[in-house]
Amino acid sequence: MDHHQKAQALVERFLSYLAISSQSDPKNKEVPSSEGQWTMARVLEAGLKEFGLQDVEVDEHGNVTGFLPGTVENVPTIGFVAHVDTVDVGLSPDVHPQVIHYKGGDVCLNKEKDIWIRVKEHPELERHVGEDIIFTDGTSVLGADNKSGVTNIMTALEIIITEQIPHGDIRVAFVPDEETGLRGSKLLDLDRFKVDFAYTVDGGEVGQIVYETYNAAEVHIDIEGVTTHPASAKGVLLNPNLIAVDLINNFNRLETPENTDVKEGYYWIKNMSGNPARAHVQINIRDFDDATFEARKQYVRDVVELTAKRYPRAKITADIEDIYRNISGGLGEDRYPIDVMYQALKELGIEPKTVAMRGGTDGSALTARGLVTPNYFTGSYNHHGYAEFMPIEGFVASLDMTLKVIELIAKGR
Repeated sequence: MDHHQKAQALVERFLSYLAISSQSDPKNKEVPSSEGQWTMARVLEAGLKEFGLQDVEVDEHGNVTGFLPGTVENVPTIGFVAHVDTVDVGLSPDVHPQVIHYKGGDVCLNKEKDIWIRVKEHPELERHVGEDIIFTDGTSVLGADNKSGVTNIMTALEIIITEQIPHGDIRVAFVPDEETGLRGSKLLDLDRFKVDFAYTVDGGEVGQIVYETYNAAEVHIDIEGVTTHPASAKGVLLNPNLIAVDLINNFNRLETPENTDVKEGYYWIKNMSGNPARAHVQINIRDFDDATFEARKQYVRDVVELTAKRYPRAKITADIEDIYRNISGGLGEDRYPIDVMYQALKELGIEPKTVAMRGGTDGSALTARGLVTPNYFTGSYNHHGYAEFMPIEGFVASLDMTLKVIELIAKGR
């Protein structure tokens, strides 16, 4: 395919995936957490079978896997991973995309609702003057996070198959519920997705490479107080809501998401709820450094213990669960998967933009399970909001990146 044909194929496939509402539901603990993700899984299953891939399967968790046998021997088996869910940020689950030829300045997404993307707030827009860009209508996220990654991988498969491009063994995995704690990738059967290493293709502007992510933990603290009528409360009432406030006040306000940047870790008091009998506090812990991450978890335990001593009549319990780990911690000494990404960028003439991601990818969960899985860009911007957009030129660059990675590995470079 030439450049124009790649752009056309990407946009056509992307829009077809956006027509399927597959927003994940953080309140539903099943995987997948929404019916739309099952629909995406079945669509992708059919697409992989149509391409002629082997071992195509949708497992009980909605993970879709497939195998493309190589035409080149004695090279690593590689995997490509993307998630099918879009994020729930309180907007409409239904996406109404539009393609606009951007001439500069602010963009009106929705005249009826008077919704705009302002250059003052999103100066990155002006890097794309003269380009066609896919936007929302202002009522939802776009879903480029991560249906653009799904589109990239499926289009790359179509190209290497139809154009008979030499390649080693390739496995693909499309997973659900990345946005609700990387739950699909944690349940992915690595015996079926058996590769030497993998790549997630998930978000980020052109050139963005991610092989450092946060370590992440989720803390749930339950506080049981003592209830009584307020008229006779003296010496009896034990208010769990006030205990929760006292507990929260033990955390440094300068170590919160809004007061940290770059590679600084934080505590995020994400949720607090309560009634006269019980209170619940959720705290998310994030840190790039393994030792500091463990120290943060220990500090939470110390705070809970101290609070319990201050309120001996209360019942306070805490559950701390590791959610994902820093990808770089699983790389070891073999940097070949990383080197391939930089070599691909060099040969494509794309400037690398290495990012220590203040978040996690499916690769964080997979690397923690022993499968090294760094991430590279899809070319999209402003995920998790109505201002998310996808320049089509960046979309093509991302596809070219996938094809170049496959080419380099097939050549043993």
